[in-house]
Amino acid sequence: MIRISTRLADGAVLSGLHMATKDALLSELAAHAAKNYAIDANAAQESLVERERLGPTGFGGGTAIPHCKVSGLDGPVGVFARLGKPVDYEAIDDEPVDLVFALFSPVNDGAAHLKALAEVSRMFRDEASRAQLRGAKDADALFALLARVEERDAA
Repeated sequence: MIRISTRLADGAVLSGLHMATKDALLSELAAHAAKNYAIDANAAQESLVERERLGPTGFGGGTAIPHCKVSGLDGPVGVFARLGKPVDYEAIDDEPVDLVFALFSPVNDGAAHLKALAEVSRMFRDEASRAQLRGAKDADALFALLARVEERDAA
């Protein structure tokens, strides 16, 4: 099992998502973060886009970890998407991206944000983890792979 400690709502795990562009993908991720964690969608999207201006968050191996800090959170939260068709993401290896974990953290939360980024990064670096994520049947199976036990039991 993969399991991450970042809070992940059941509705924040998406499978088969089809996005034409990186910007459309970032907008969709921000919208799902707003819906599942009661944050402002526009602020989340603007923060993701601003972070991408500093340098693309395409991690390599078909993965990306867009991340930002937004108001209204008490700890890091995530939105995971497995795309139905990879999207050009300006990744470090120039490969299109099909696995995305968007991380949203509180504005003044540096240590937890960095810990969450490191955890997602380890998951995406692991070939077996990527294979499990790509092989999962649907969003429910993805949630079962990713979520902590207490989140799965509450869903």
